[in-house]
Amino acid sequence: LQTNVVGTAVVLEAARRFPSLKGVIVVTSDKCYENRGWPWGYRETDRLGGSDPYSVSKGCAELVAEAYRRSFFRDPDSAVLTTVRAGNVFGGGDWATDRLVPDIVRAVEAGKPVHIRNPASIRPWQHVLEPLAGYLMLAAGIAEGHRSLAGAWNFGPDPEATVDVATLAALLESAWGARSPQFLFGAENDAPPEAHVLHLDSAKARSALGWRPRLTLGEAVALTVEWYGAAVDGGTKLRALSERQIDRYVRGVHAVQPAGFAFDPIFGVAAACA
Repeated sequence: LQTNVVGTAVVLEAARRFPSLKGVIVVTSDKCYENRGWPWGYRETDRLGGSDPYSVSKGCAELVAEAYRRSFFRDPDSAVLTTVRAGNVFGGGDWATDRLVPDIVRAVEAGKPVHIRNPASIRPWQHVLEPLAGYLMLAAGIAEGHRSLAGAWNFGPDPEATVDVATLAALLESAWGARSPQFLFGAENDAPPEAHVLHLDSAKARSALGWRPRLTLGEAVALTVEWYGAAVDGGTKLRALSERQIDRYVRGVHAVQPAGFAFDPIFGVAAACA
């Protein structure tokens, strides 16, 4: 709460004091929505909330951003304030604890099994480059002066990539091959409560920005295992590998531009990543 709510307010308070600032993008989470167990995707206009402190903190960060947008970032010459909500991201470079992919990598290194506490939970999985490309397209549009881009945006995967944890674990196991760890499925007694299902509706980003996911779930897993496999083996320069993966991703981006939005996503993503 201190970081996500108060921290967001502190950053926005500082941001509004820079008259040359063009835009602000606040990254929250798909967990900001009040999860009602719907089988369809949550839209940017759906109710915010949460039944756990993390989700509530993300919903509150959205409310703080909206309050600042209405109070201090609405004038024509002020910065454009947006918030962005992605799905469950994974990809090379993430070493956080209690996250599925990093936990699997640590198990590979240690030769230990991985405990999957909620294998039936359904989440919108995506490679981290997917929402980042969307954020950069949004930033480029803001820099071009498109004030209509203010507000909230979802950047989630295609429906085929919204699968349960067990399915993602199976894809990771297949990609790791012989080095894959053993998976132990079952809820832990002291595990925090989690929503069973969560989907995102990214129709707004598709229609207004021309953004859409470029990778299948299998391709996203392959990129991720390639990166972590190199990290575990050693000898591979991870920065160079990261740059090659970004380059391969960028070369596959061919967005259709909406009317009145003159921006080349390939140039924008490549320049920002460089």
